[in-house]
Amino acid sequence: MSKTIEKKKILKDHFDWFIVHAYSGMENKAKENLLKRAKQYDLLGCFGEILIPVESVSRFKLGEKREYIRKCFPGYIIVQMYLNSQTEHLVKNTPKITGFVGSGKIPPKLRLKEITRLKKQGEDIIHRRLEIKYFIGDRIKVIEGAFLGFDGSISEVKPEKRKIRVLVPIFGRHTPVELDYNQIEPLN
Repeated sequence: MSKTIEKKKILKDHFDWFIVHAYSGMENKAKENLLKRAKQYDLLGCFGEILIPVESVSRFKLGEKREYIRKCFPGYIIVQMYLNSQTEHLVKNTPKITGFVGSGKIPPKLRLKEITRLKKQGEDIIHRRLEIKYFIGDRIKVIEGAFLGFDGSISEVKPEKRKIRVLVPIFGRHTPVELDYNQIEPLN
């Protein structure tokens, strides 16, 4: 099936970006299935990156600001690939994928500036999540909420929830207070 493709060495310059329909909520599984089938049919060299764009959303719940990561386009994945009849057939017949976006024989390509914007948005979220690092014993200052202006030391860190427990001196006693990352700043 792929001998004709192997003879021609495909360069990344010939890869284009396409939007592919996937079952909603199954975008990661669709990506995994596509890579698995490409490997199975020896067409992995015809595929580049596969993106599932995400965005950061802030919501207030019970007076607290919470940050969530959600998919920008539920039910879609963005695939970088060399498009020919074999790769098109492979994509369309992959479990959890229903086909390409667009009507007509040739699916529409995405522009490079659109892809660059989506990648940058995803990288910003990753950097934002990784840049906030707190450790037990660190001294902090509360910059938001009921304990505004108080200093304290970190007694517990919950990175998955983006929360910390701080011992704040109130009336001469250290009182544990749970705060969000965005409510504190490190003391130098």
